[in-house]
Amino acid sequence: MRITPVSWRGRDVISMRDFERKDLEALFELAHEMEKYAKRGLDLLRGKILAVAFFEPSTRTRLSFEAAMKRLGGEVIGFSGPEGTSVEKGETFADTIRMLDAYADAIVVRHRLEGAAKFAAEVAESPVINAGDGSFNHPTQAMLDLYTIWREKGRIDGLRIGLMGDLKYARTINSLLEGLALFDVEVELISPEFLRPRQETLDYVSARGLRYRLRSRLDEVLGELDVLYVVRIQKERFLDPLEYERVRGAYKLTAESLRGAKDDLIVLHPLPRVDELDVSVDETKHARYFRQAAYGVPLRMALLRLILS
Repeated sequence: MRITPVSWRGRDVISMRDFERKDLEALFELAHEMEKYAKRGLDLLRGKILAVAFFEPSTRTRLSFEAAMKRLGGEVIGFSGPEGTSVEKGETFADTIRMLDAYADAIVVRHRLEGAAKFAAEVAESPVINAGDGSFNHPTQAMLDLYTIWREKGRIDGLRIGLMGDLKYARTINSLLEGLALFDVEVELISPEFLRPRQETLDYVSARGLRYRLRSRLDEVLGELDVLYVVRIQKERFLDPLEYERVRGAYKLTAESLRGAKDDLIVLHPLPRVDELDVSVDETKHARYFRQAAYGVPLRMALLRLILS
């Protein structure tokens, strides 16, 4: 195995901006190796404890982190919501993190407020991994998305990648764009004008050399795409319910709408889906989103091994 984990050991994972291409390539190589052990497990982190502090709902991210830690021989403590914890009694976020820091070797945090993971990393001595904060950062999802492309297409460089849906409030999009800026790709950003990515994100990726175009319709570019990444409209991020209703269902992918796509186009989605990705797509040769979710275990096994071993 060609992995040298020195640069990863004890590292916080807060934002994709903290990583270089060589970091991701090392992670991907190890994740590919970990695929062999995603079911049967290894005994590499016996005696280590991972704390999961999820102040927001999660299924795939939380369970894949827990499965990854257990497959590596470690243990998991924590909570999947503030209910039943001292947060309900008024305990501060900082004190909760300090408590988990005393009990665990690493902490995975999901929170509705932007900057929560960075603050946790400042409070804790143990490594902190951001499992999503606010509508801006979700670095391990971006790592998983890039790994899926790397595995399914055999490369990332040279691809044309479409991102479609709510590109403003979906934190997966911000992190994924920052990750894509490390590779030689072309990106098509397909959304209503007012749901385009934040200007701050576009300025950052432009400075890193990412080539992108803004689109309003999928059919303008579908036949050119190698990857189509779909995200739901983030209802919980909208301050105005009427604004949400105005765009709900505006960008819906069906098997029929994929006519004209390249034979080897792959469709990705971070899940959960609502009405933006029709079940008819599940039976097409393009669907890769359930495999994408499955890759979450070996990818996070690799991440935990690099940070903790």
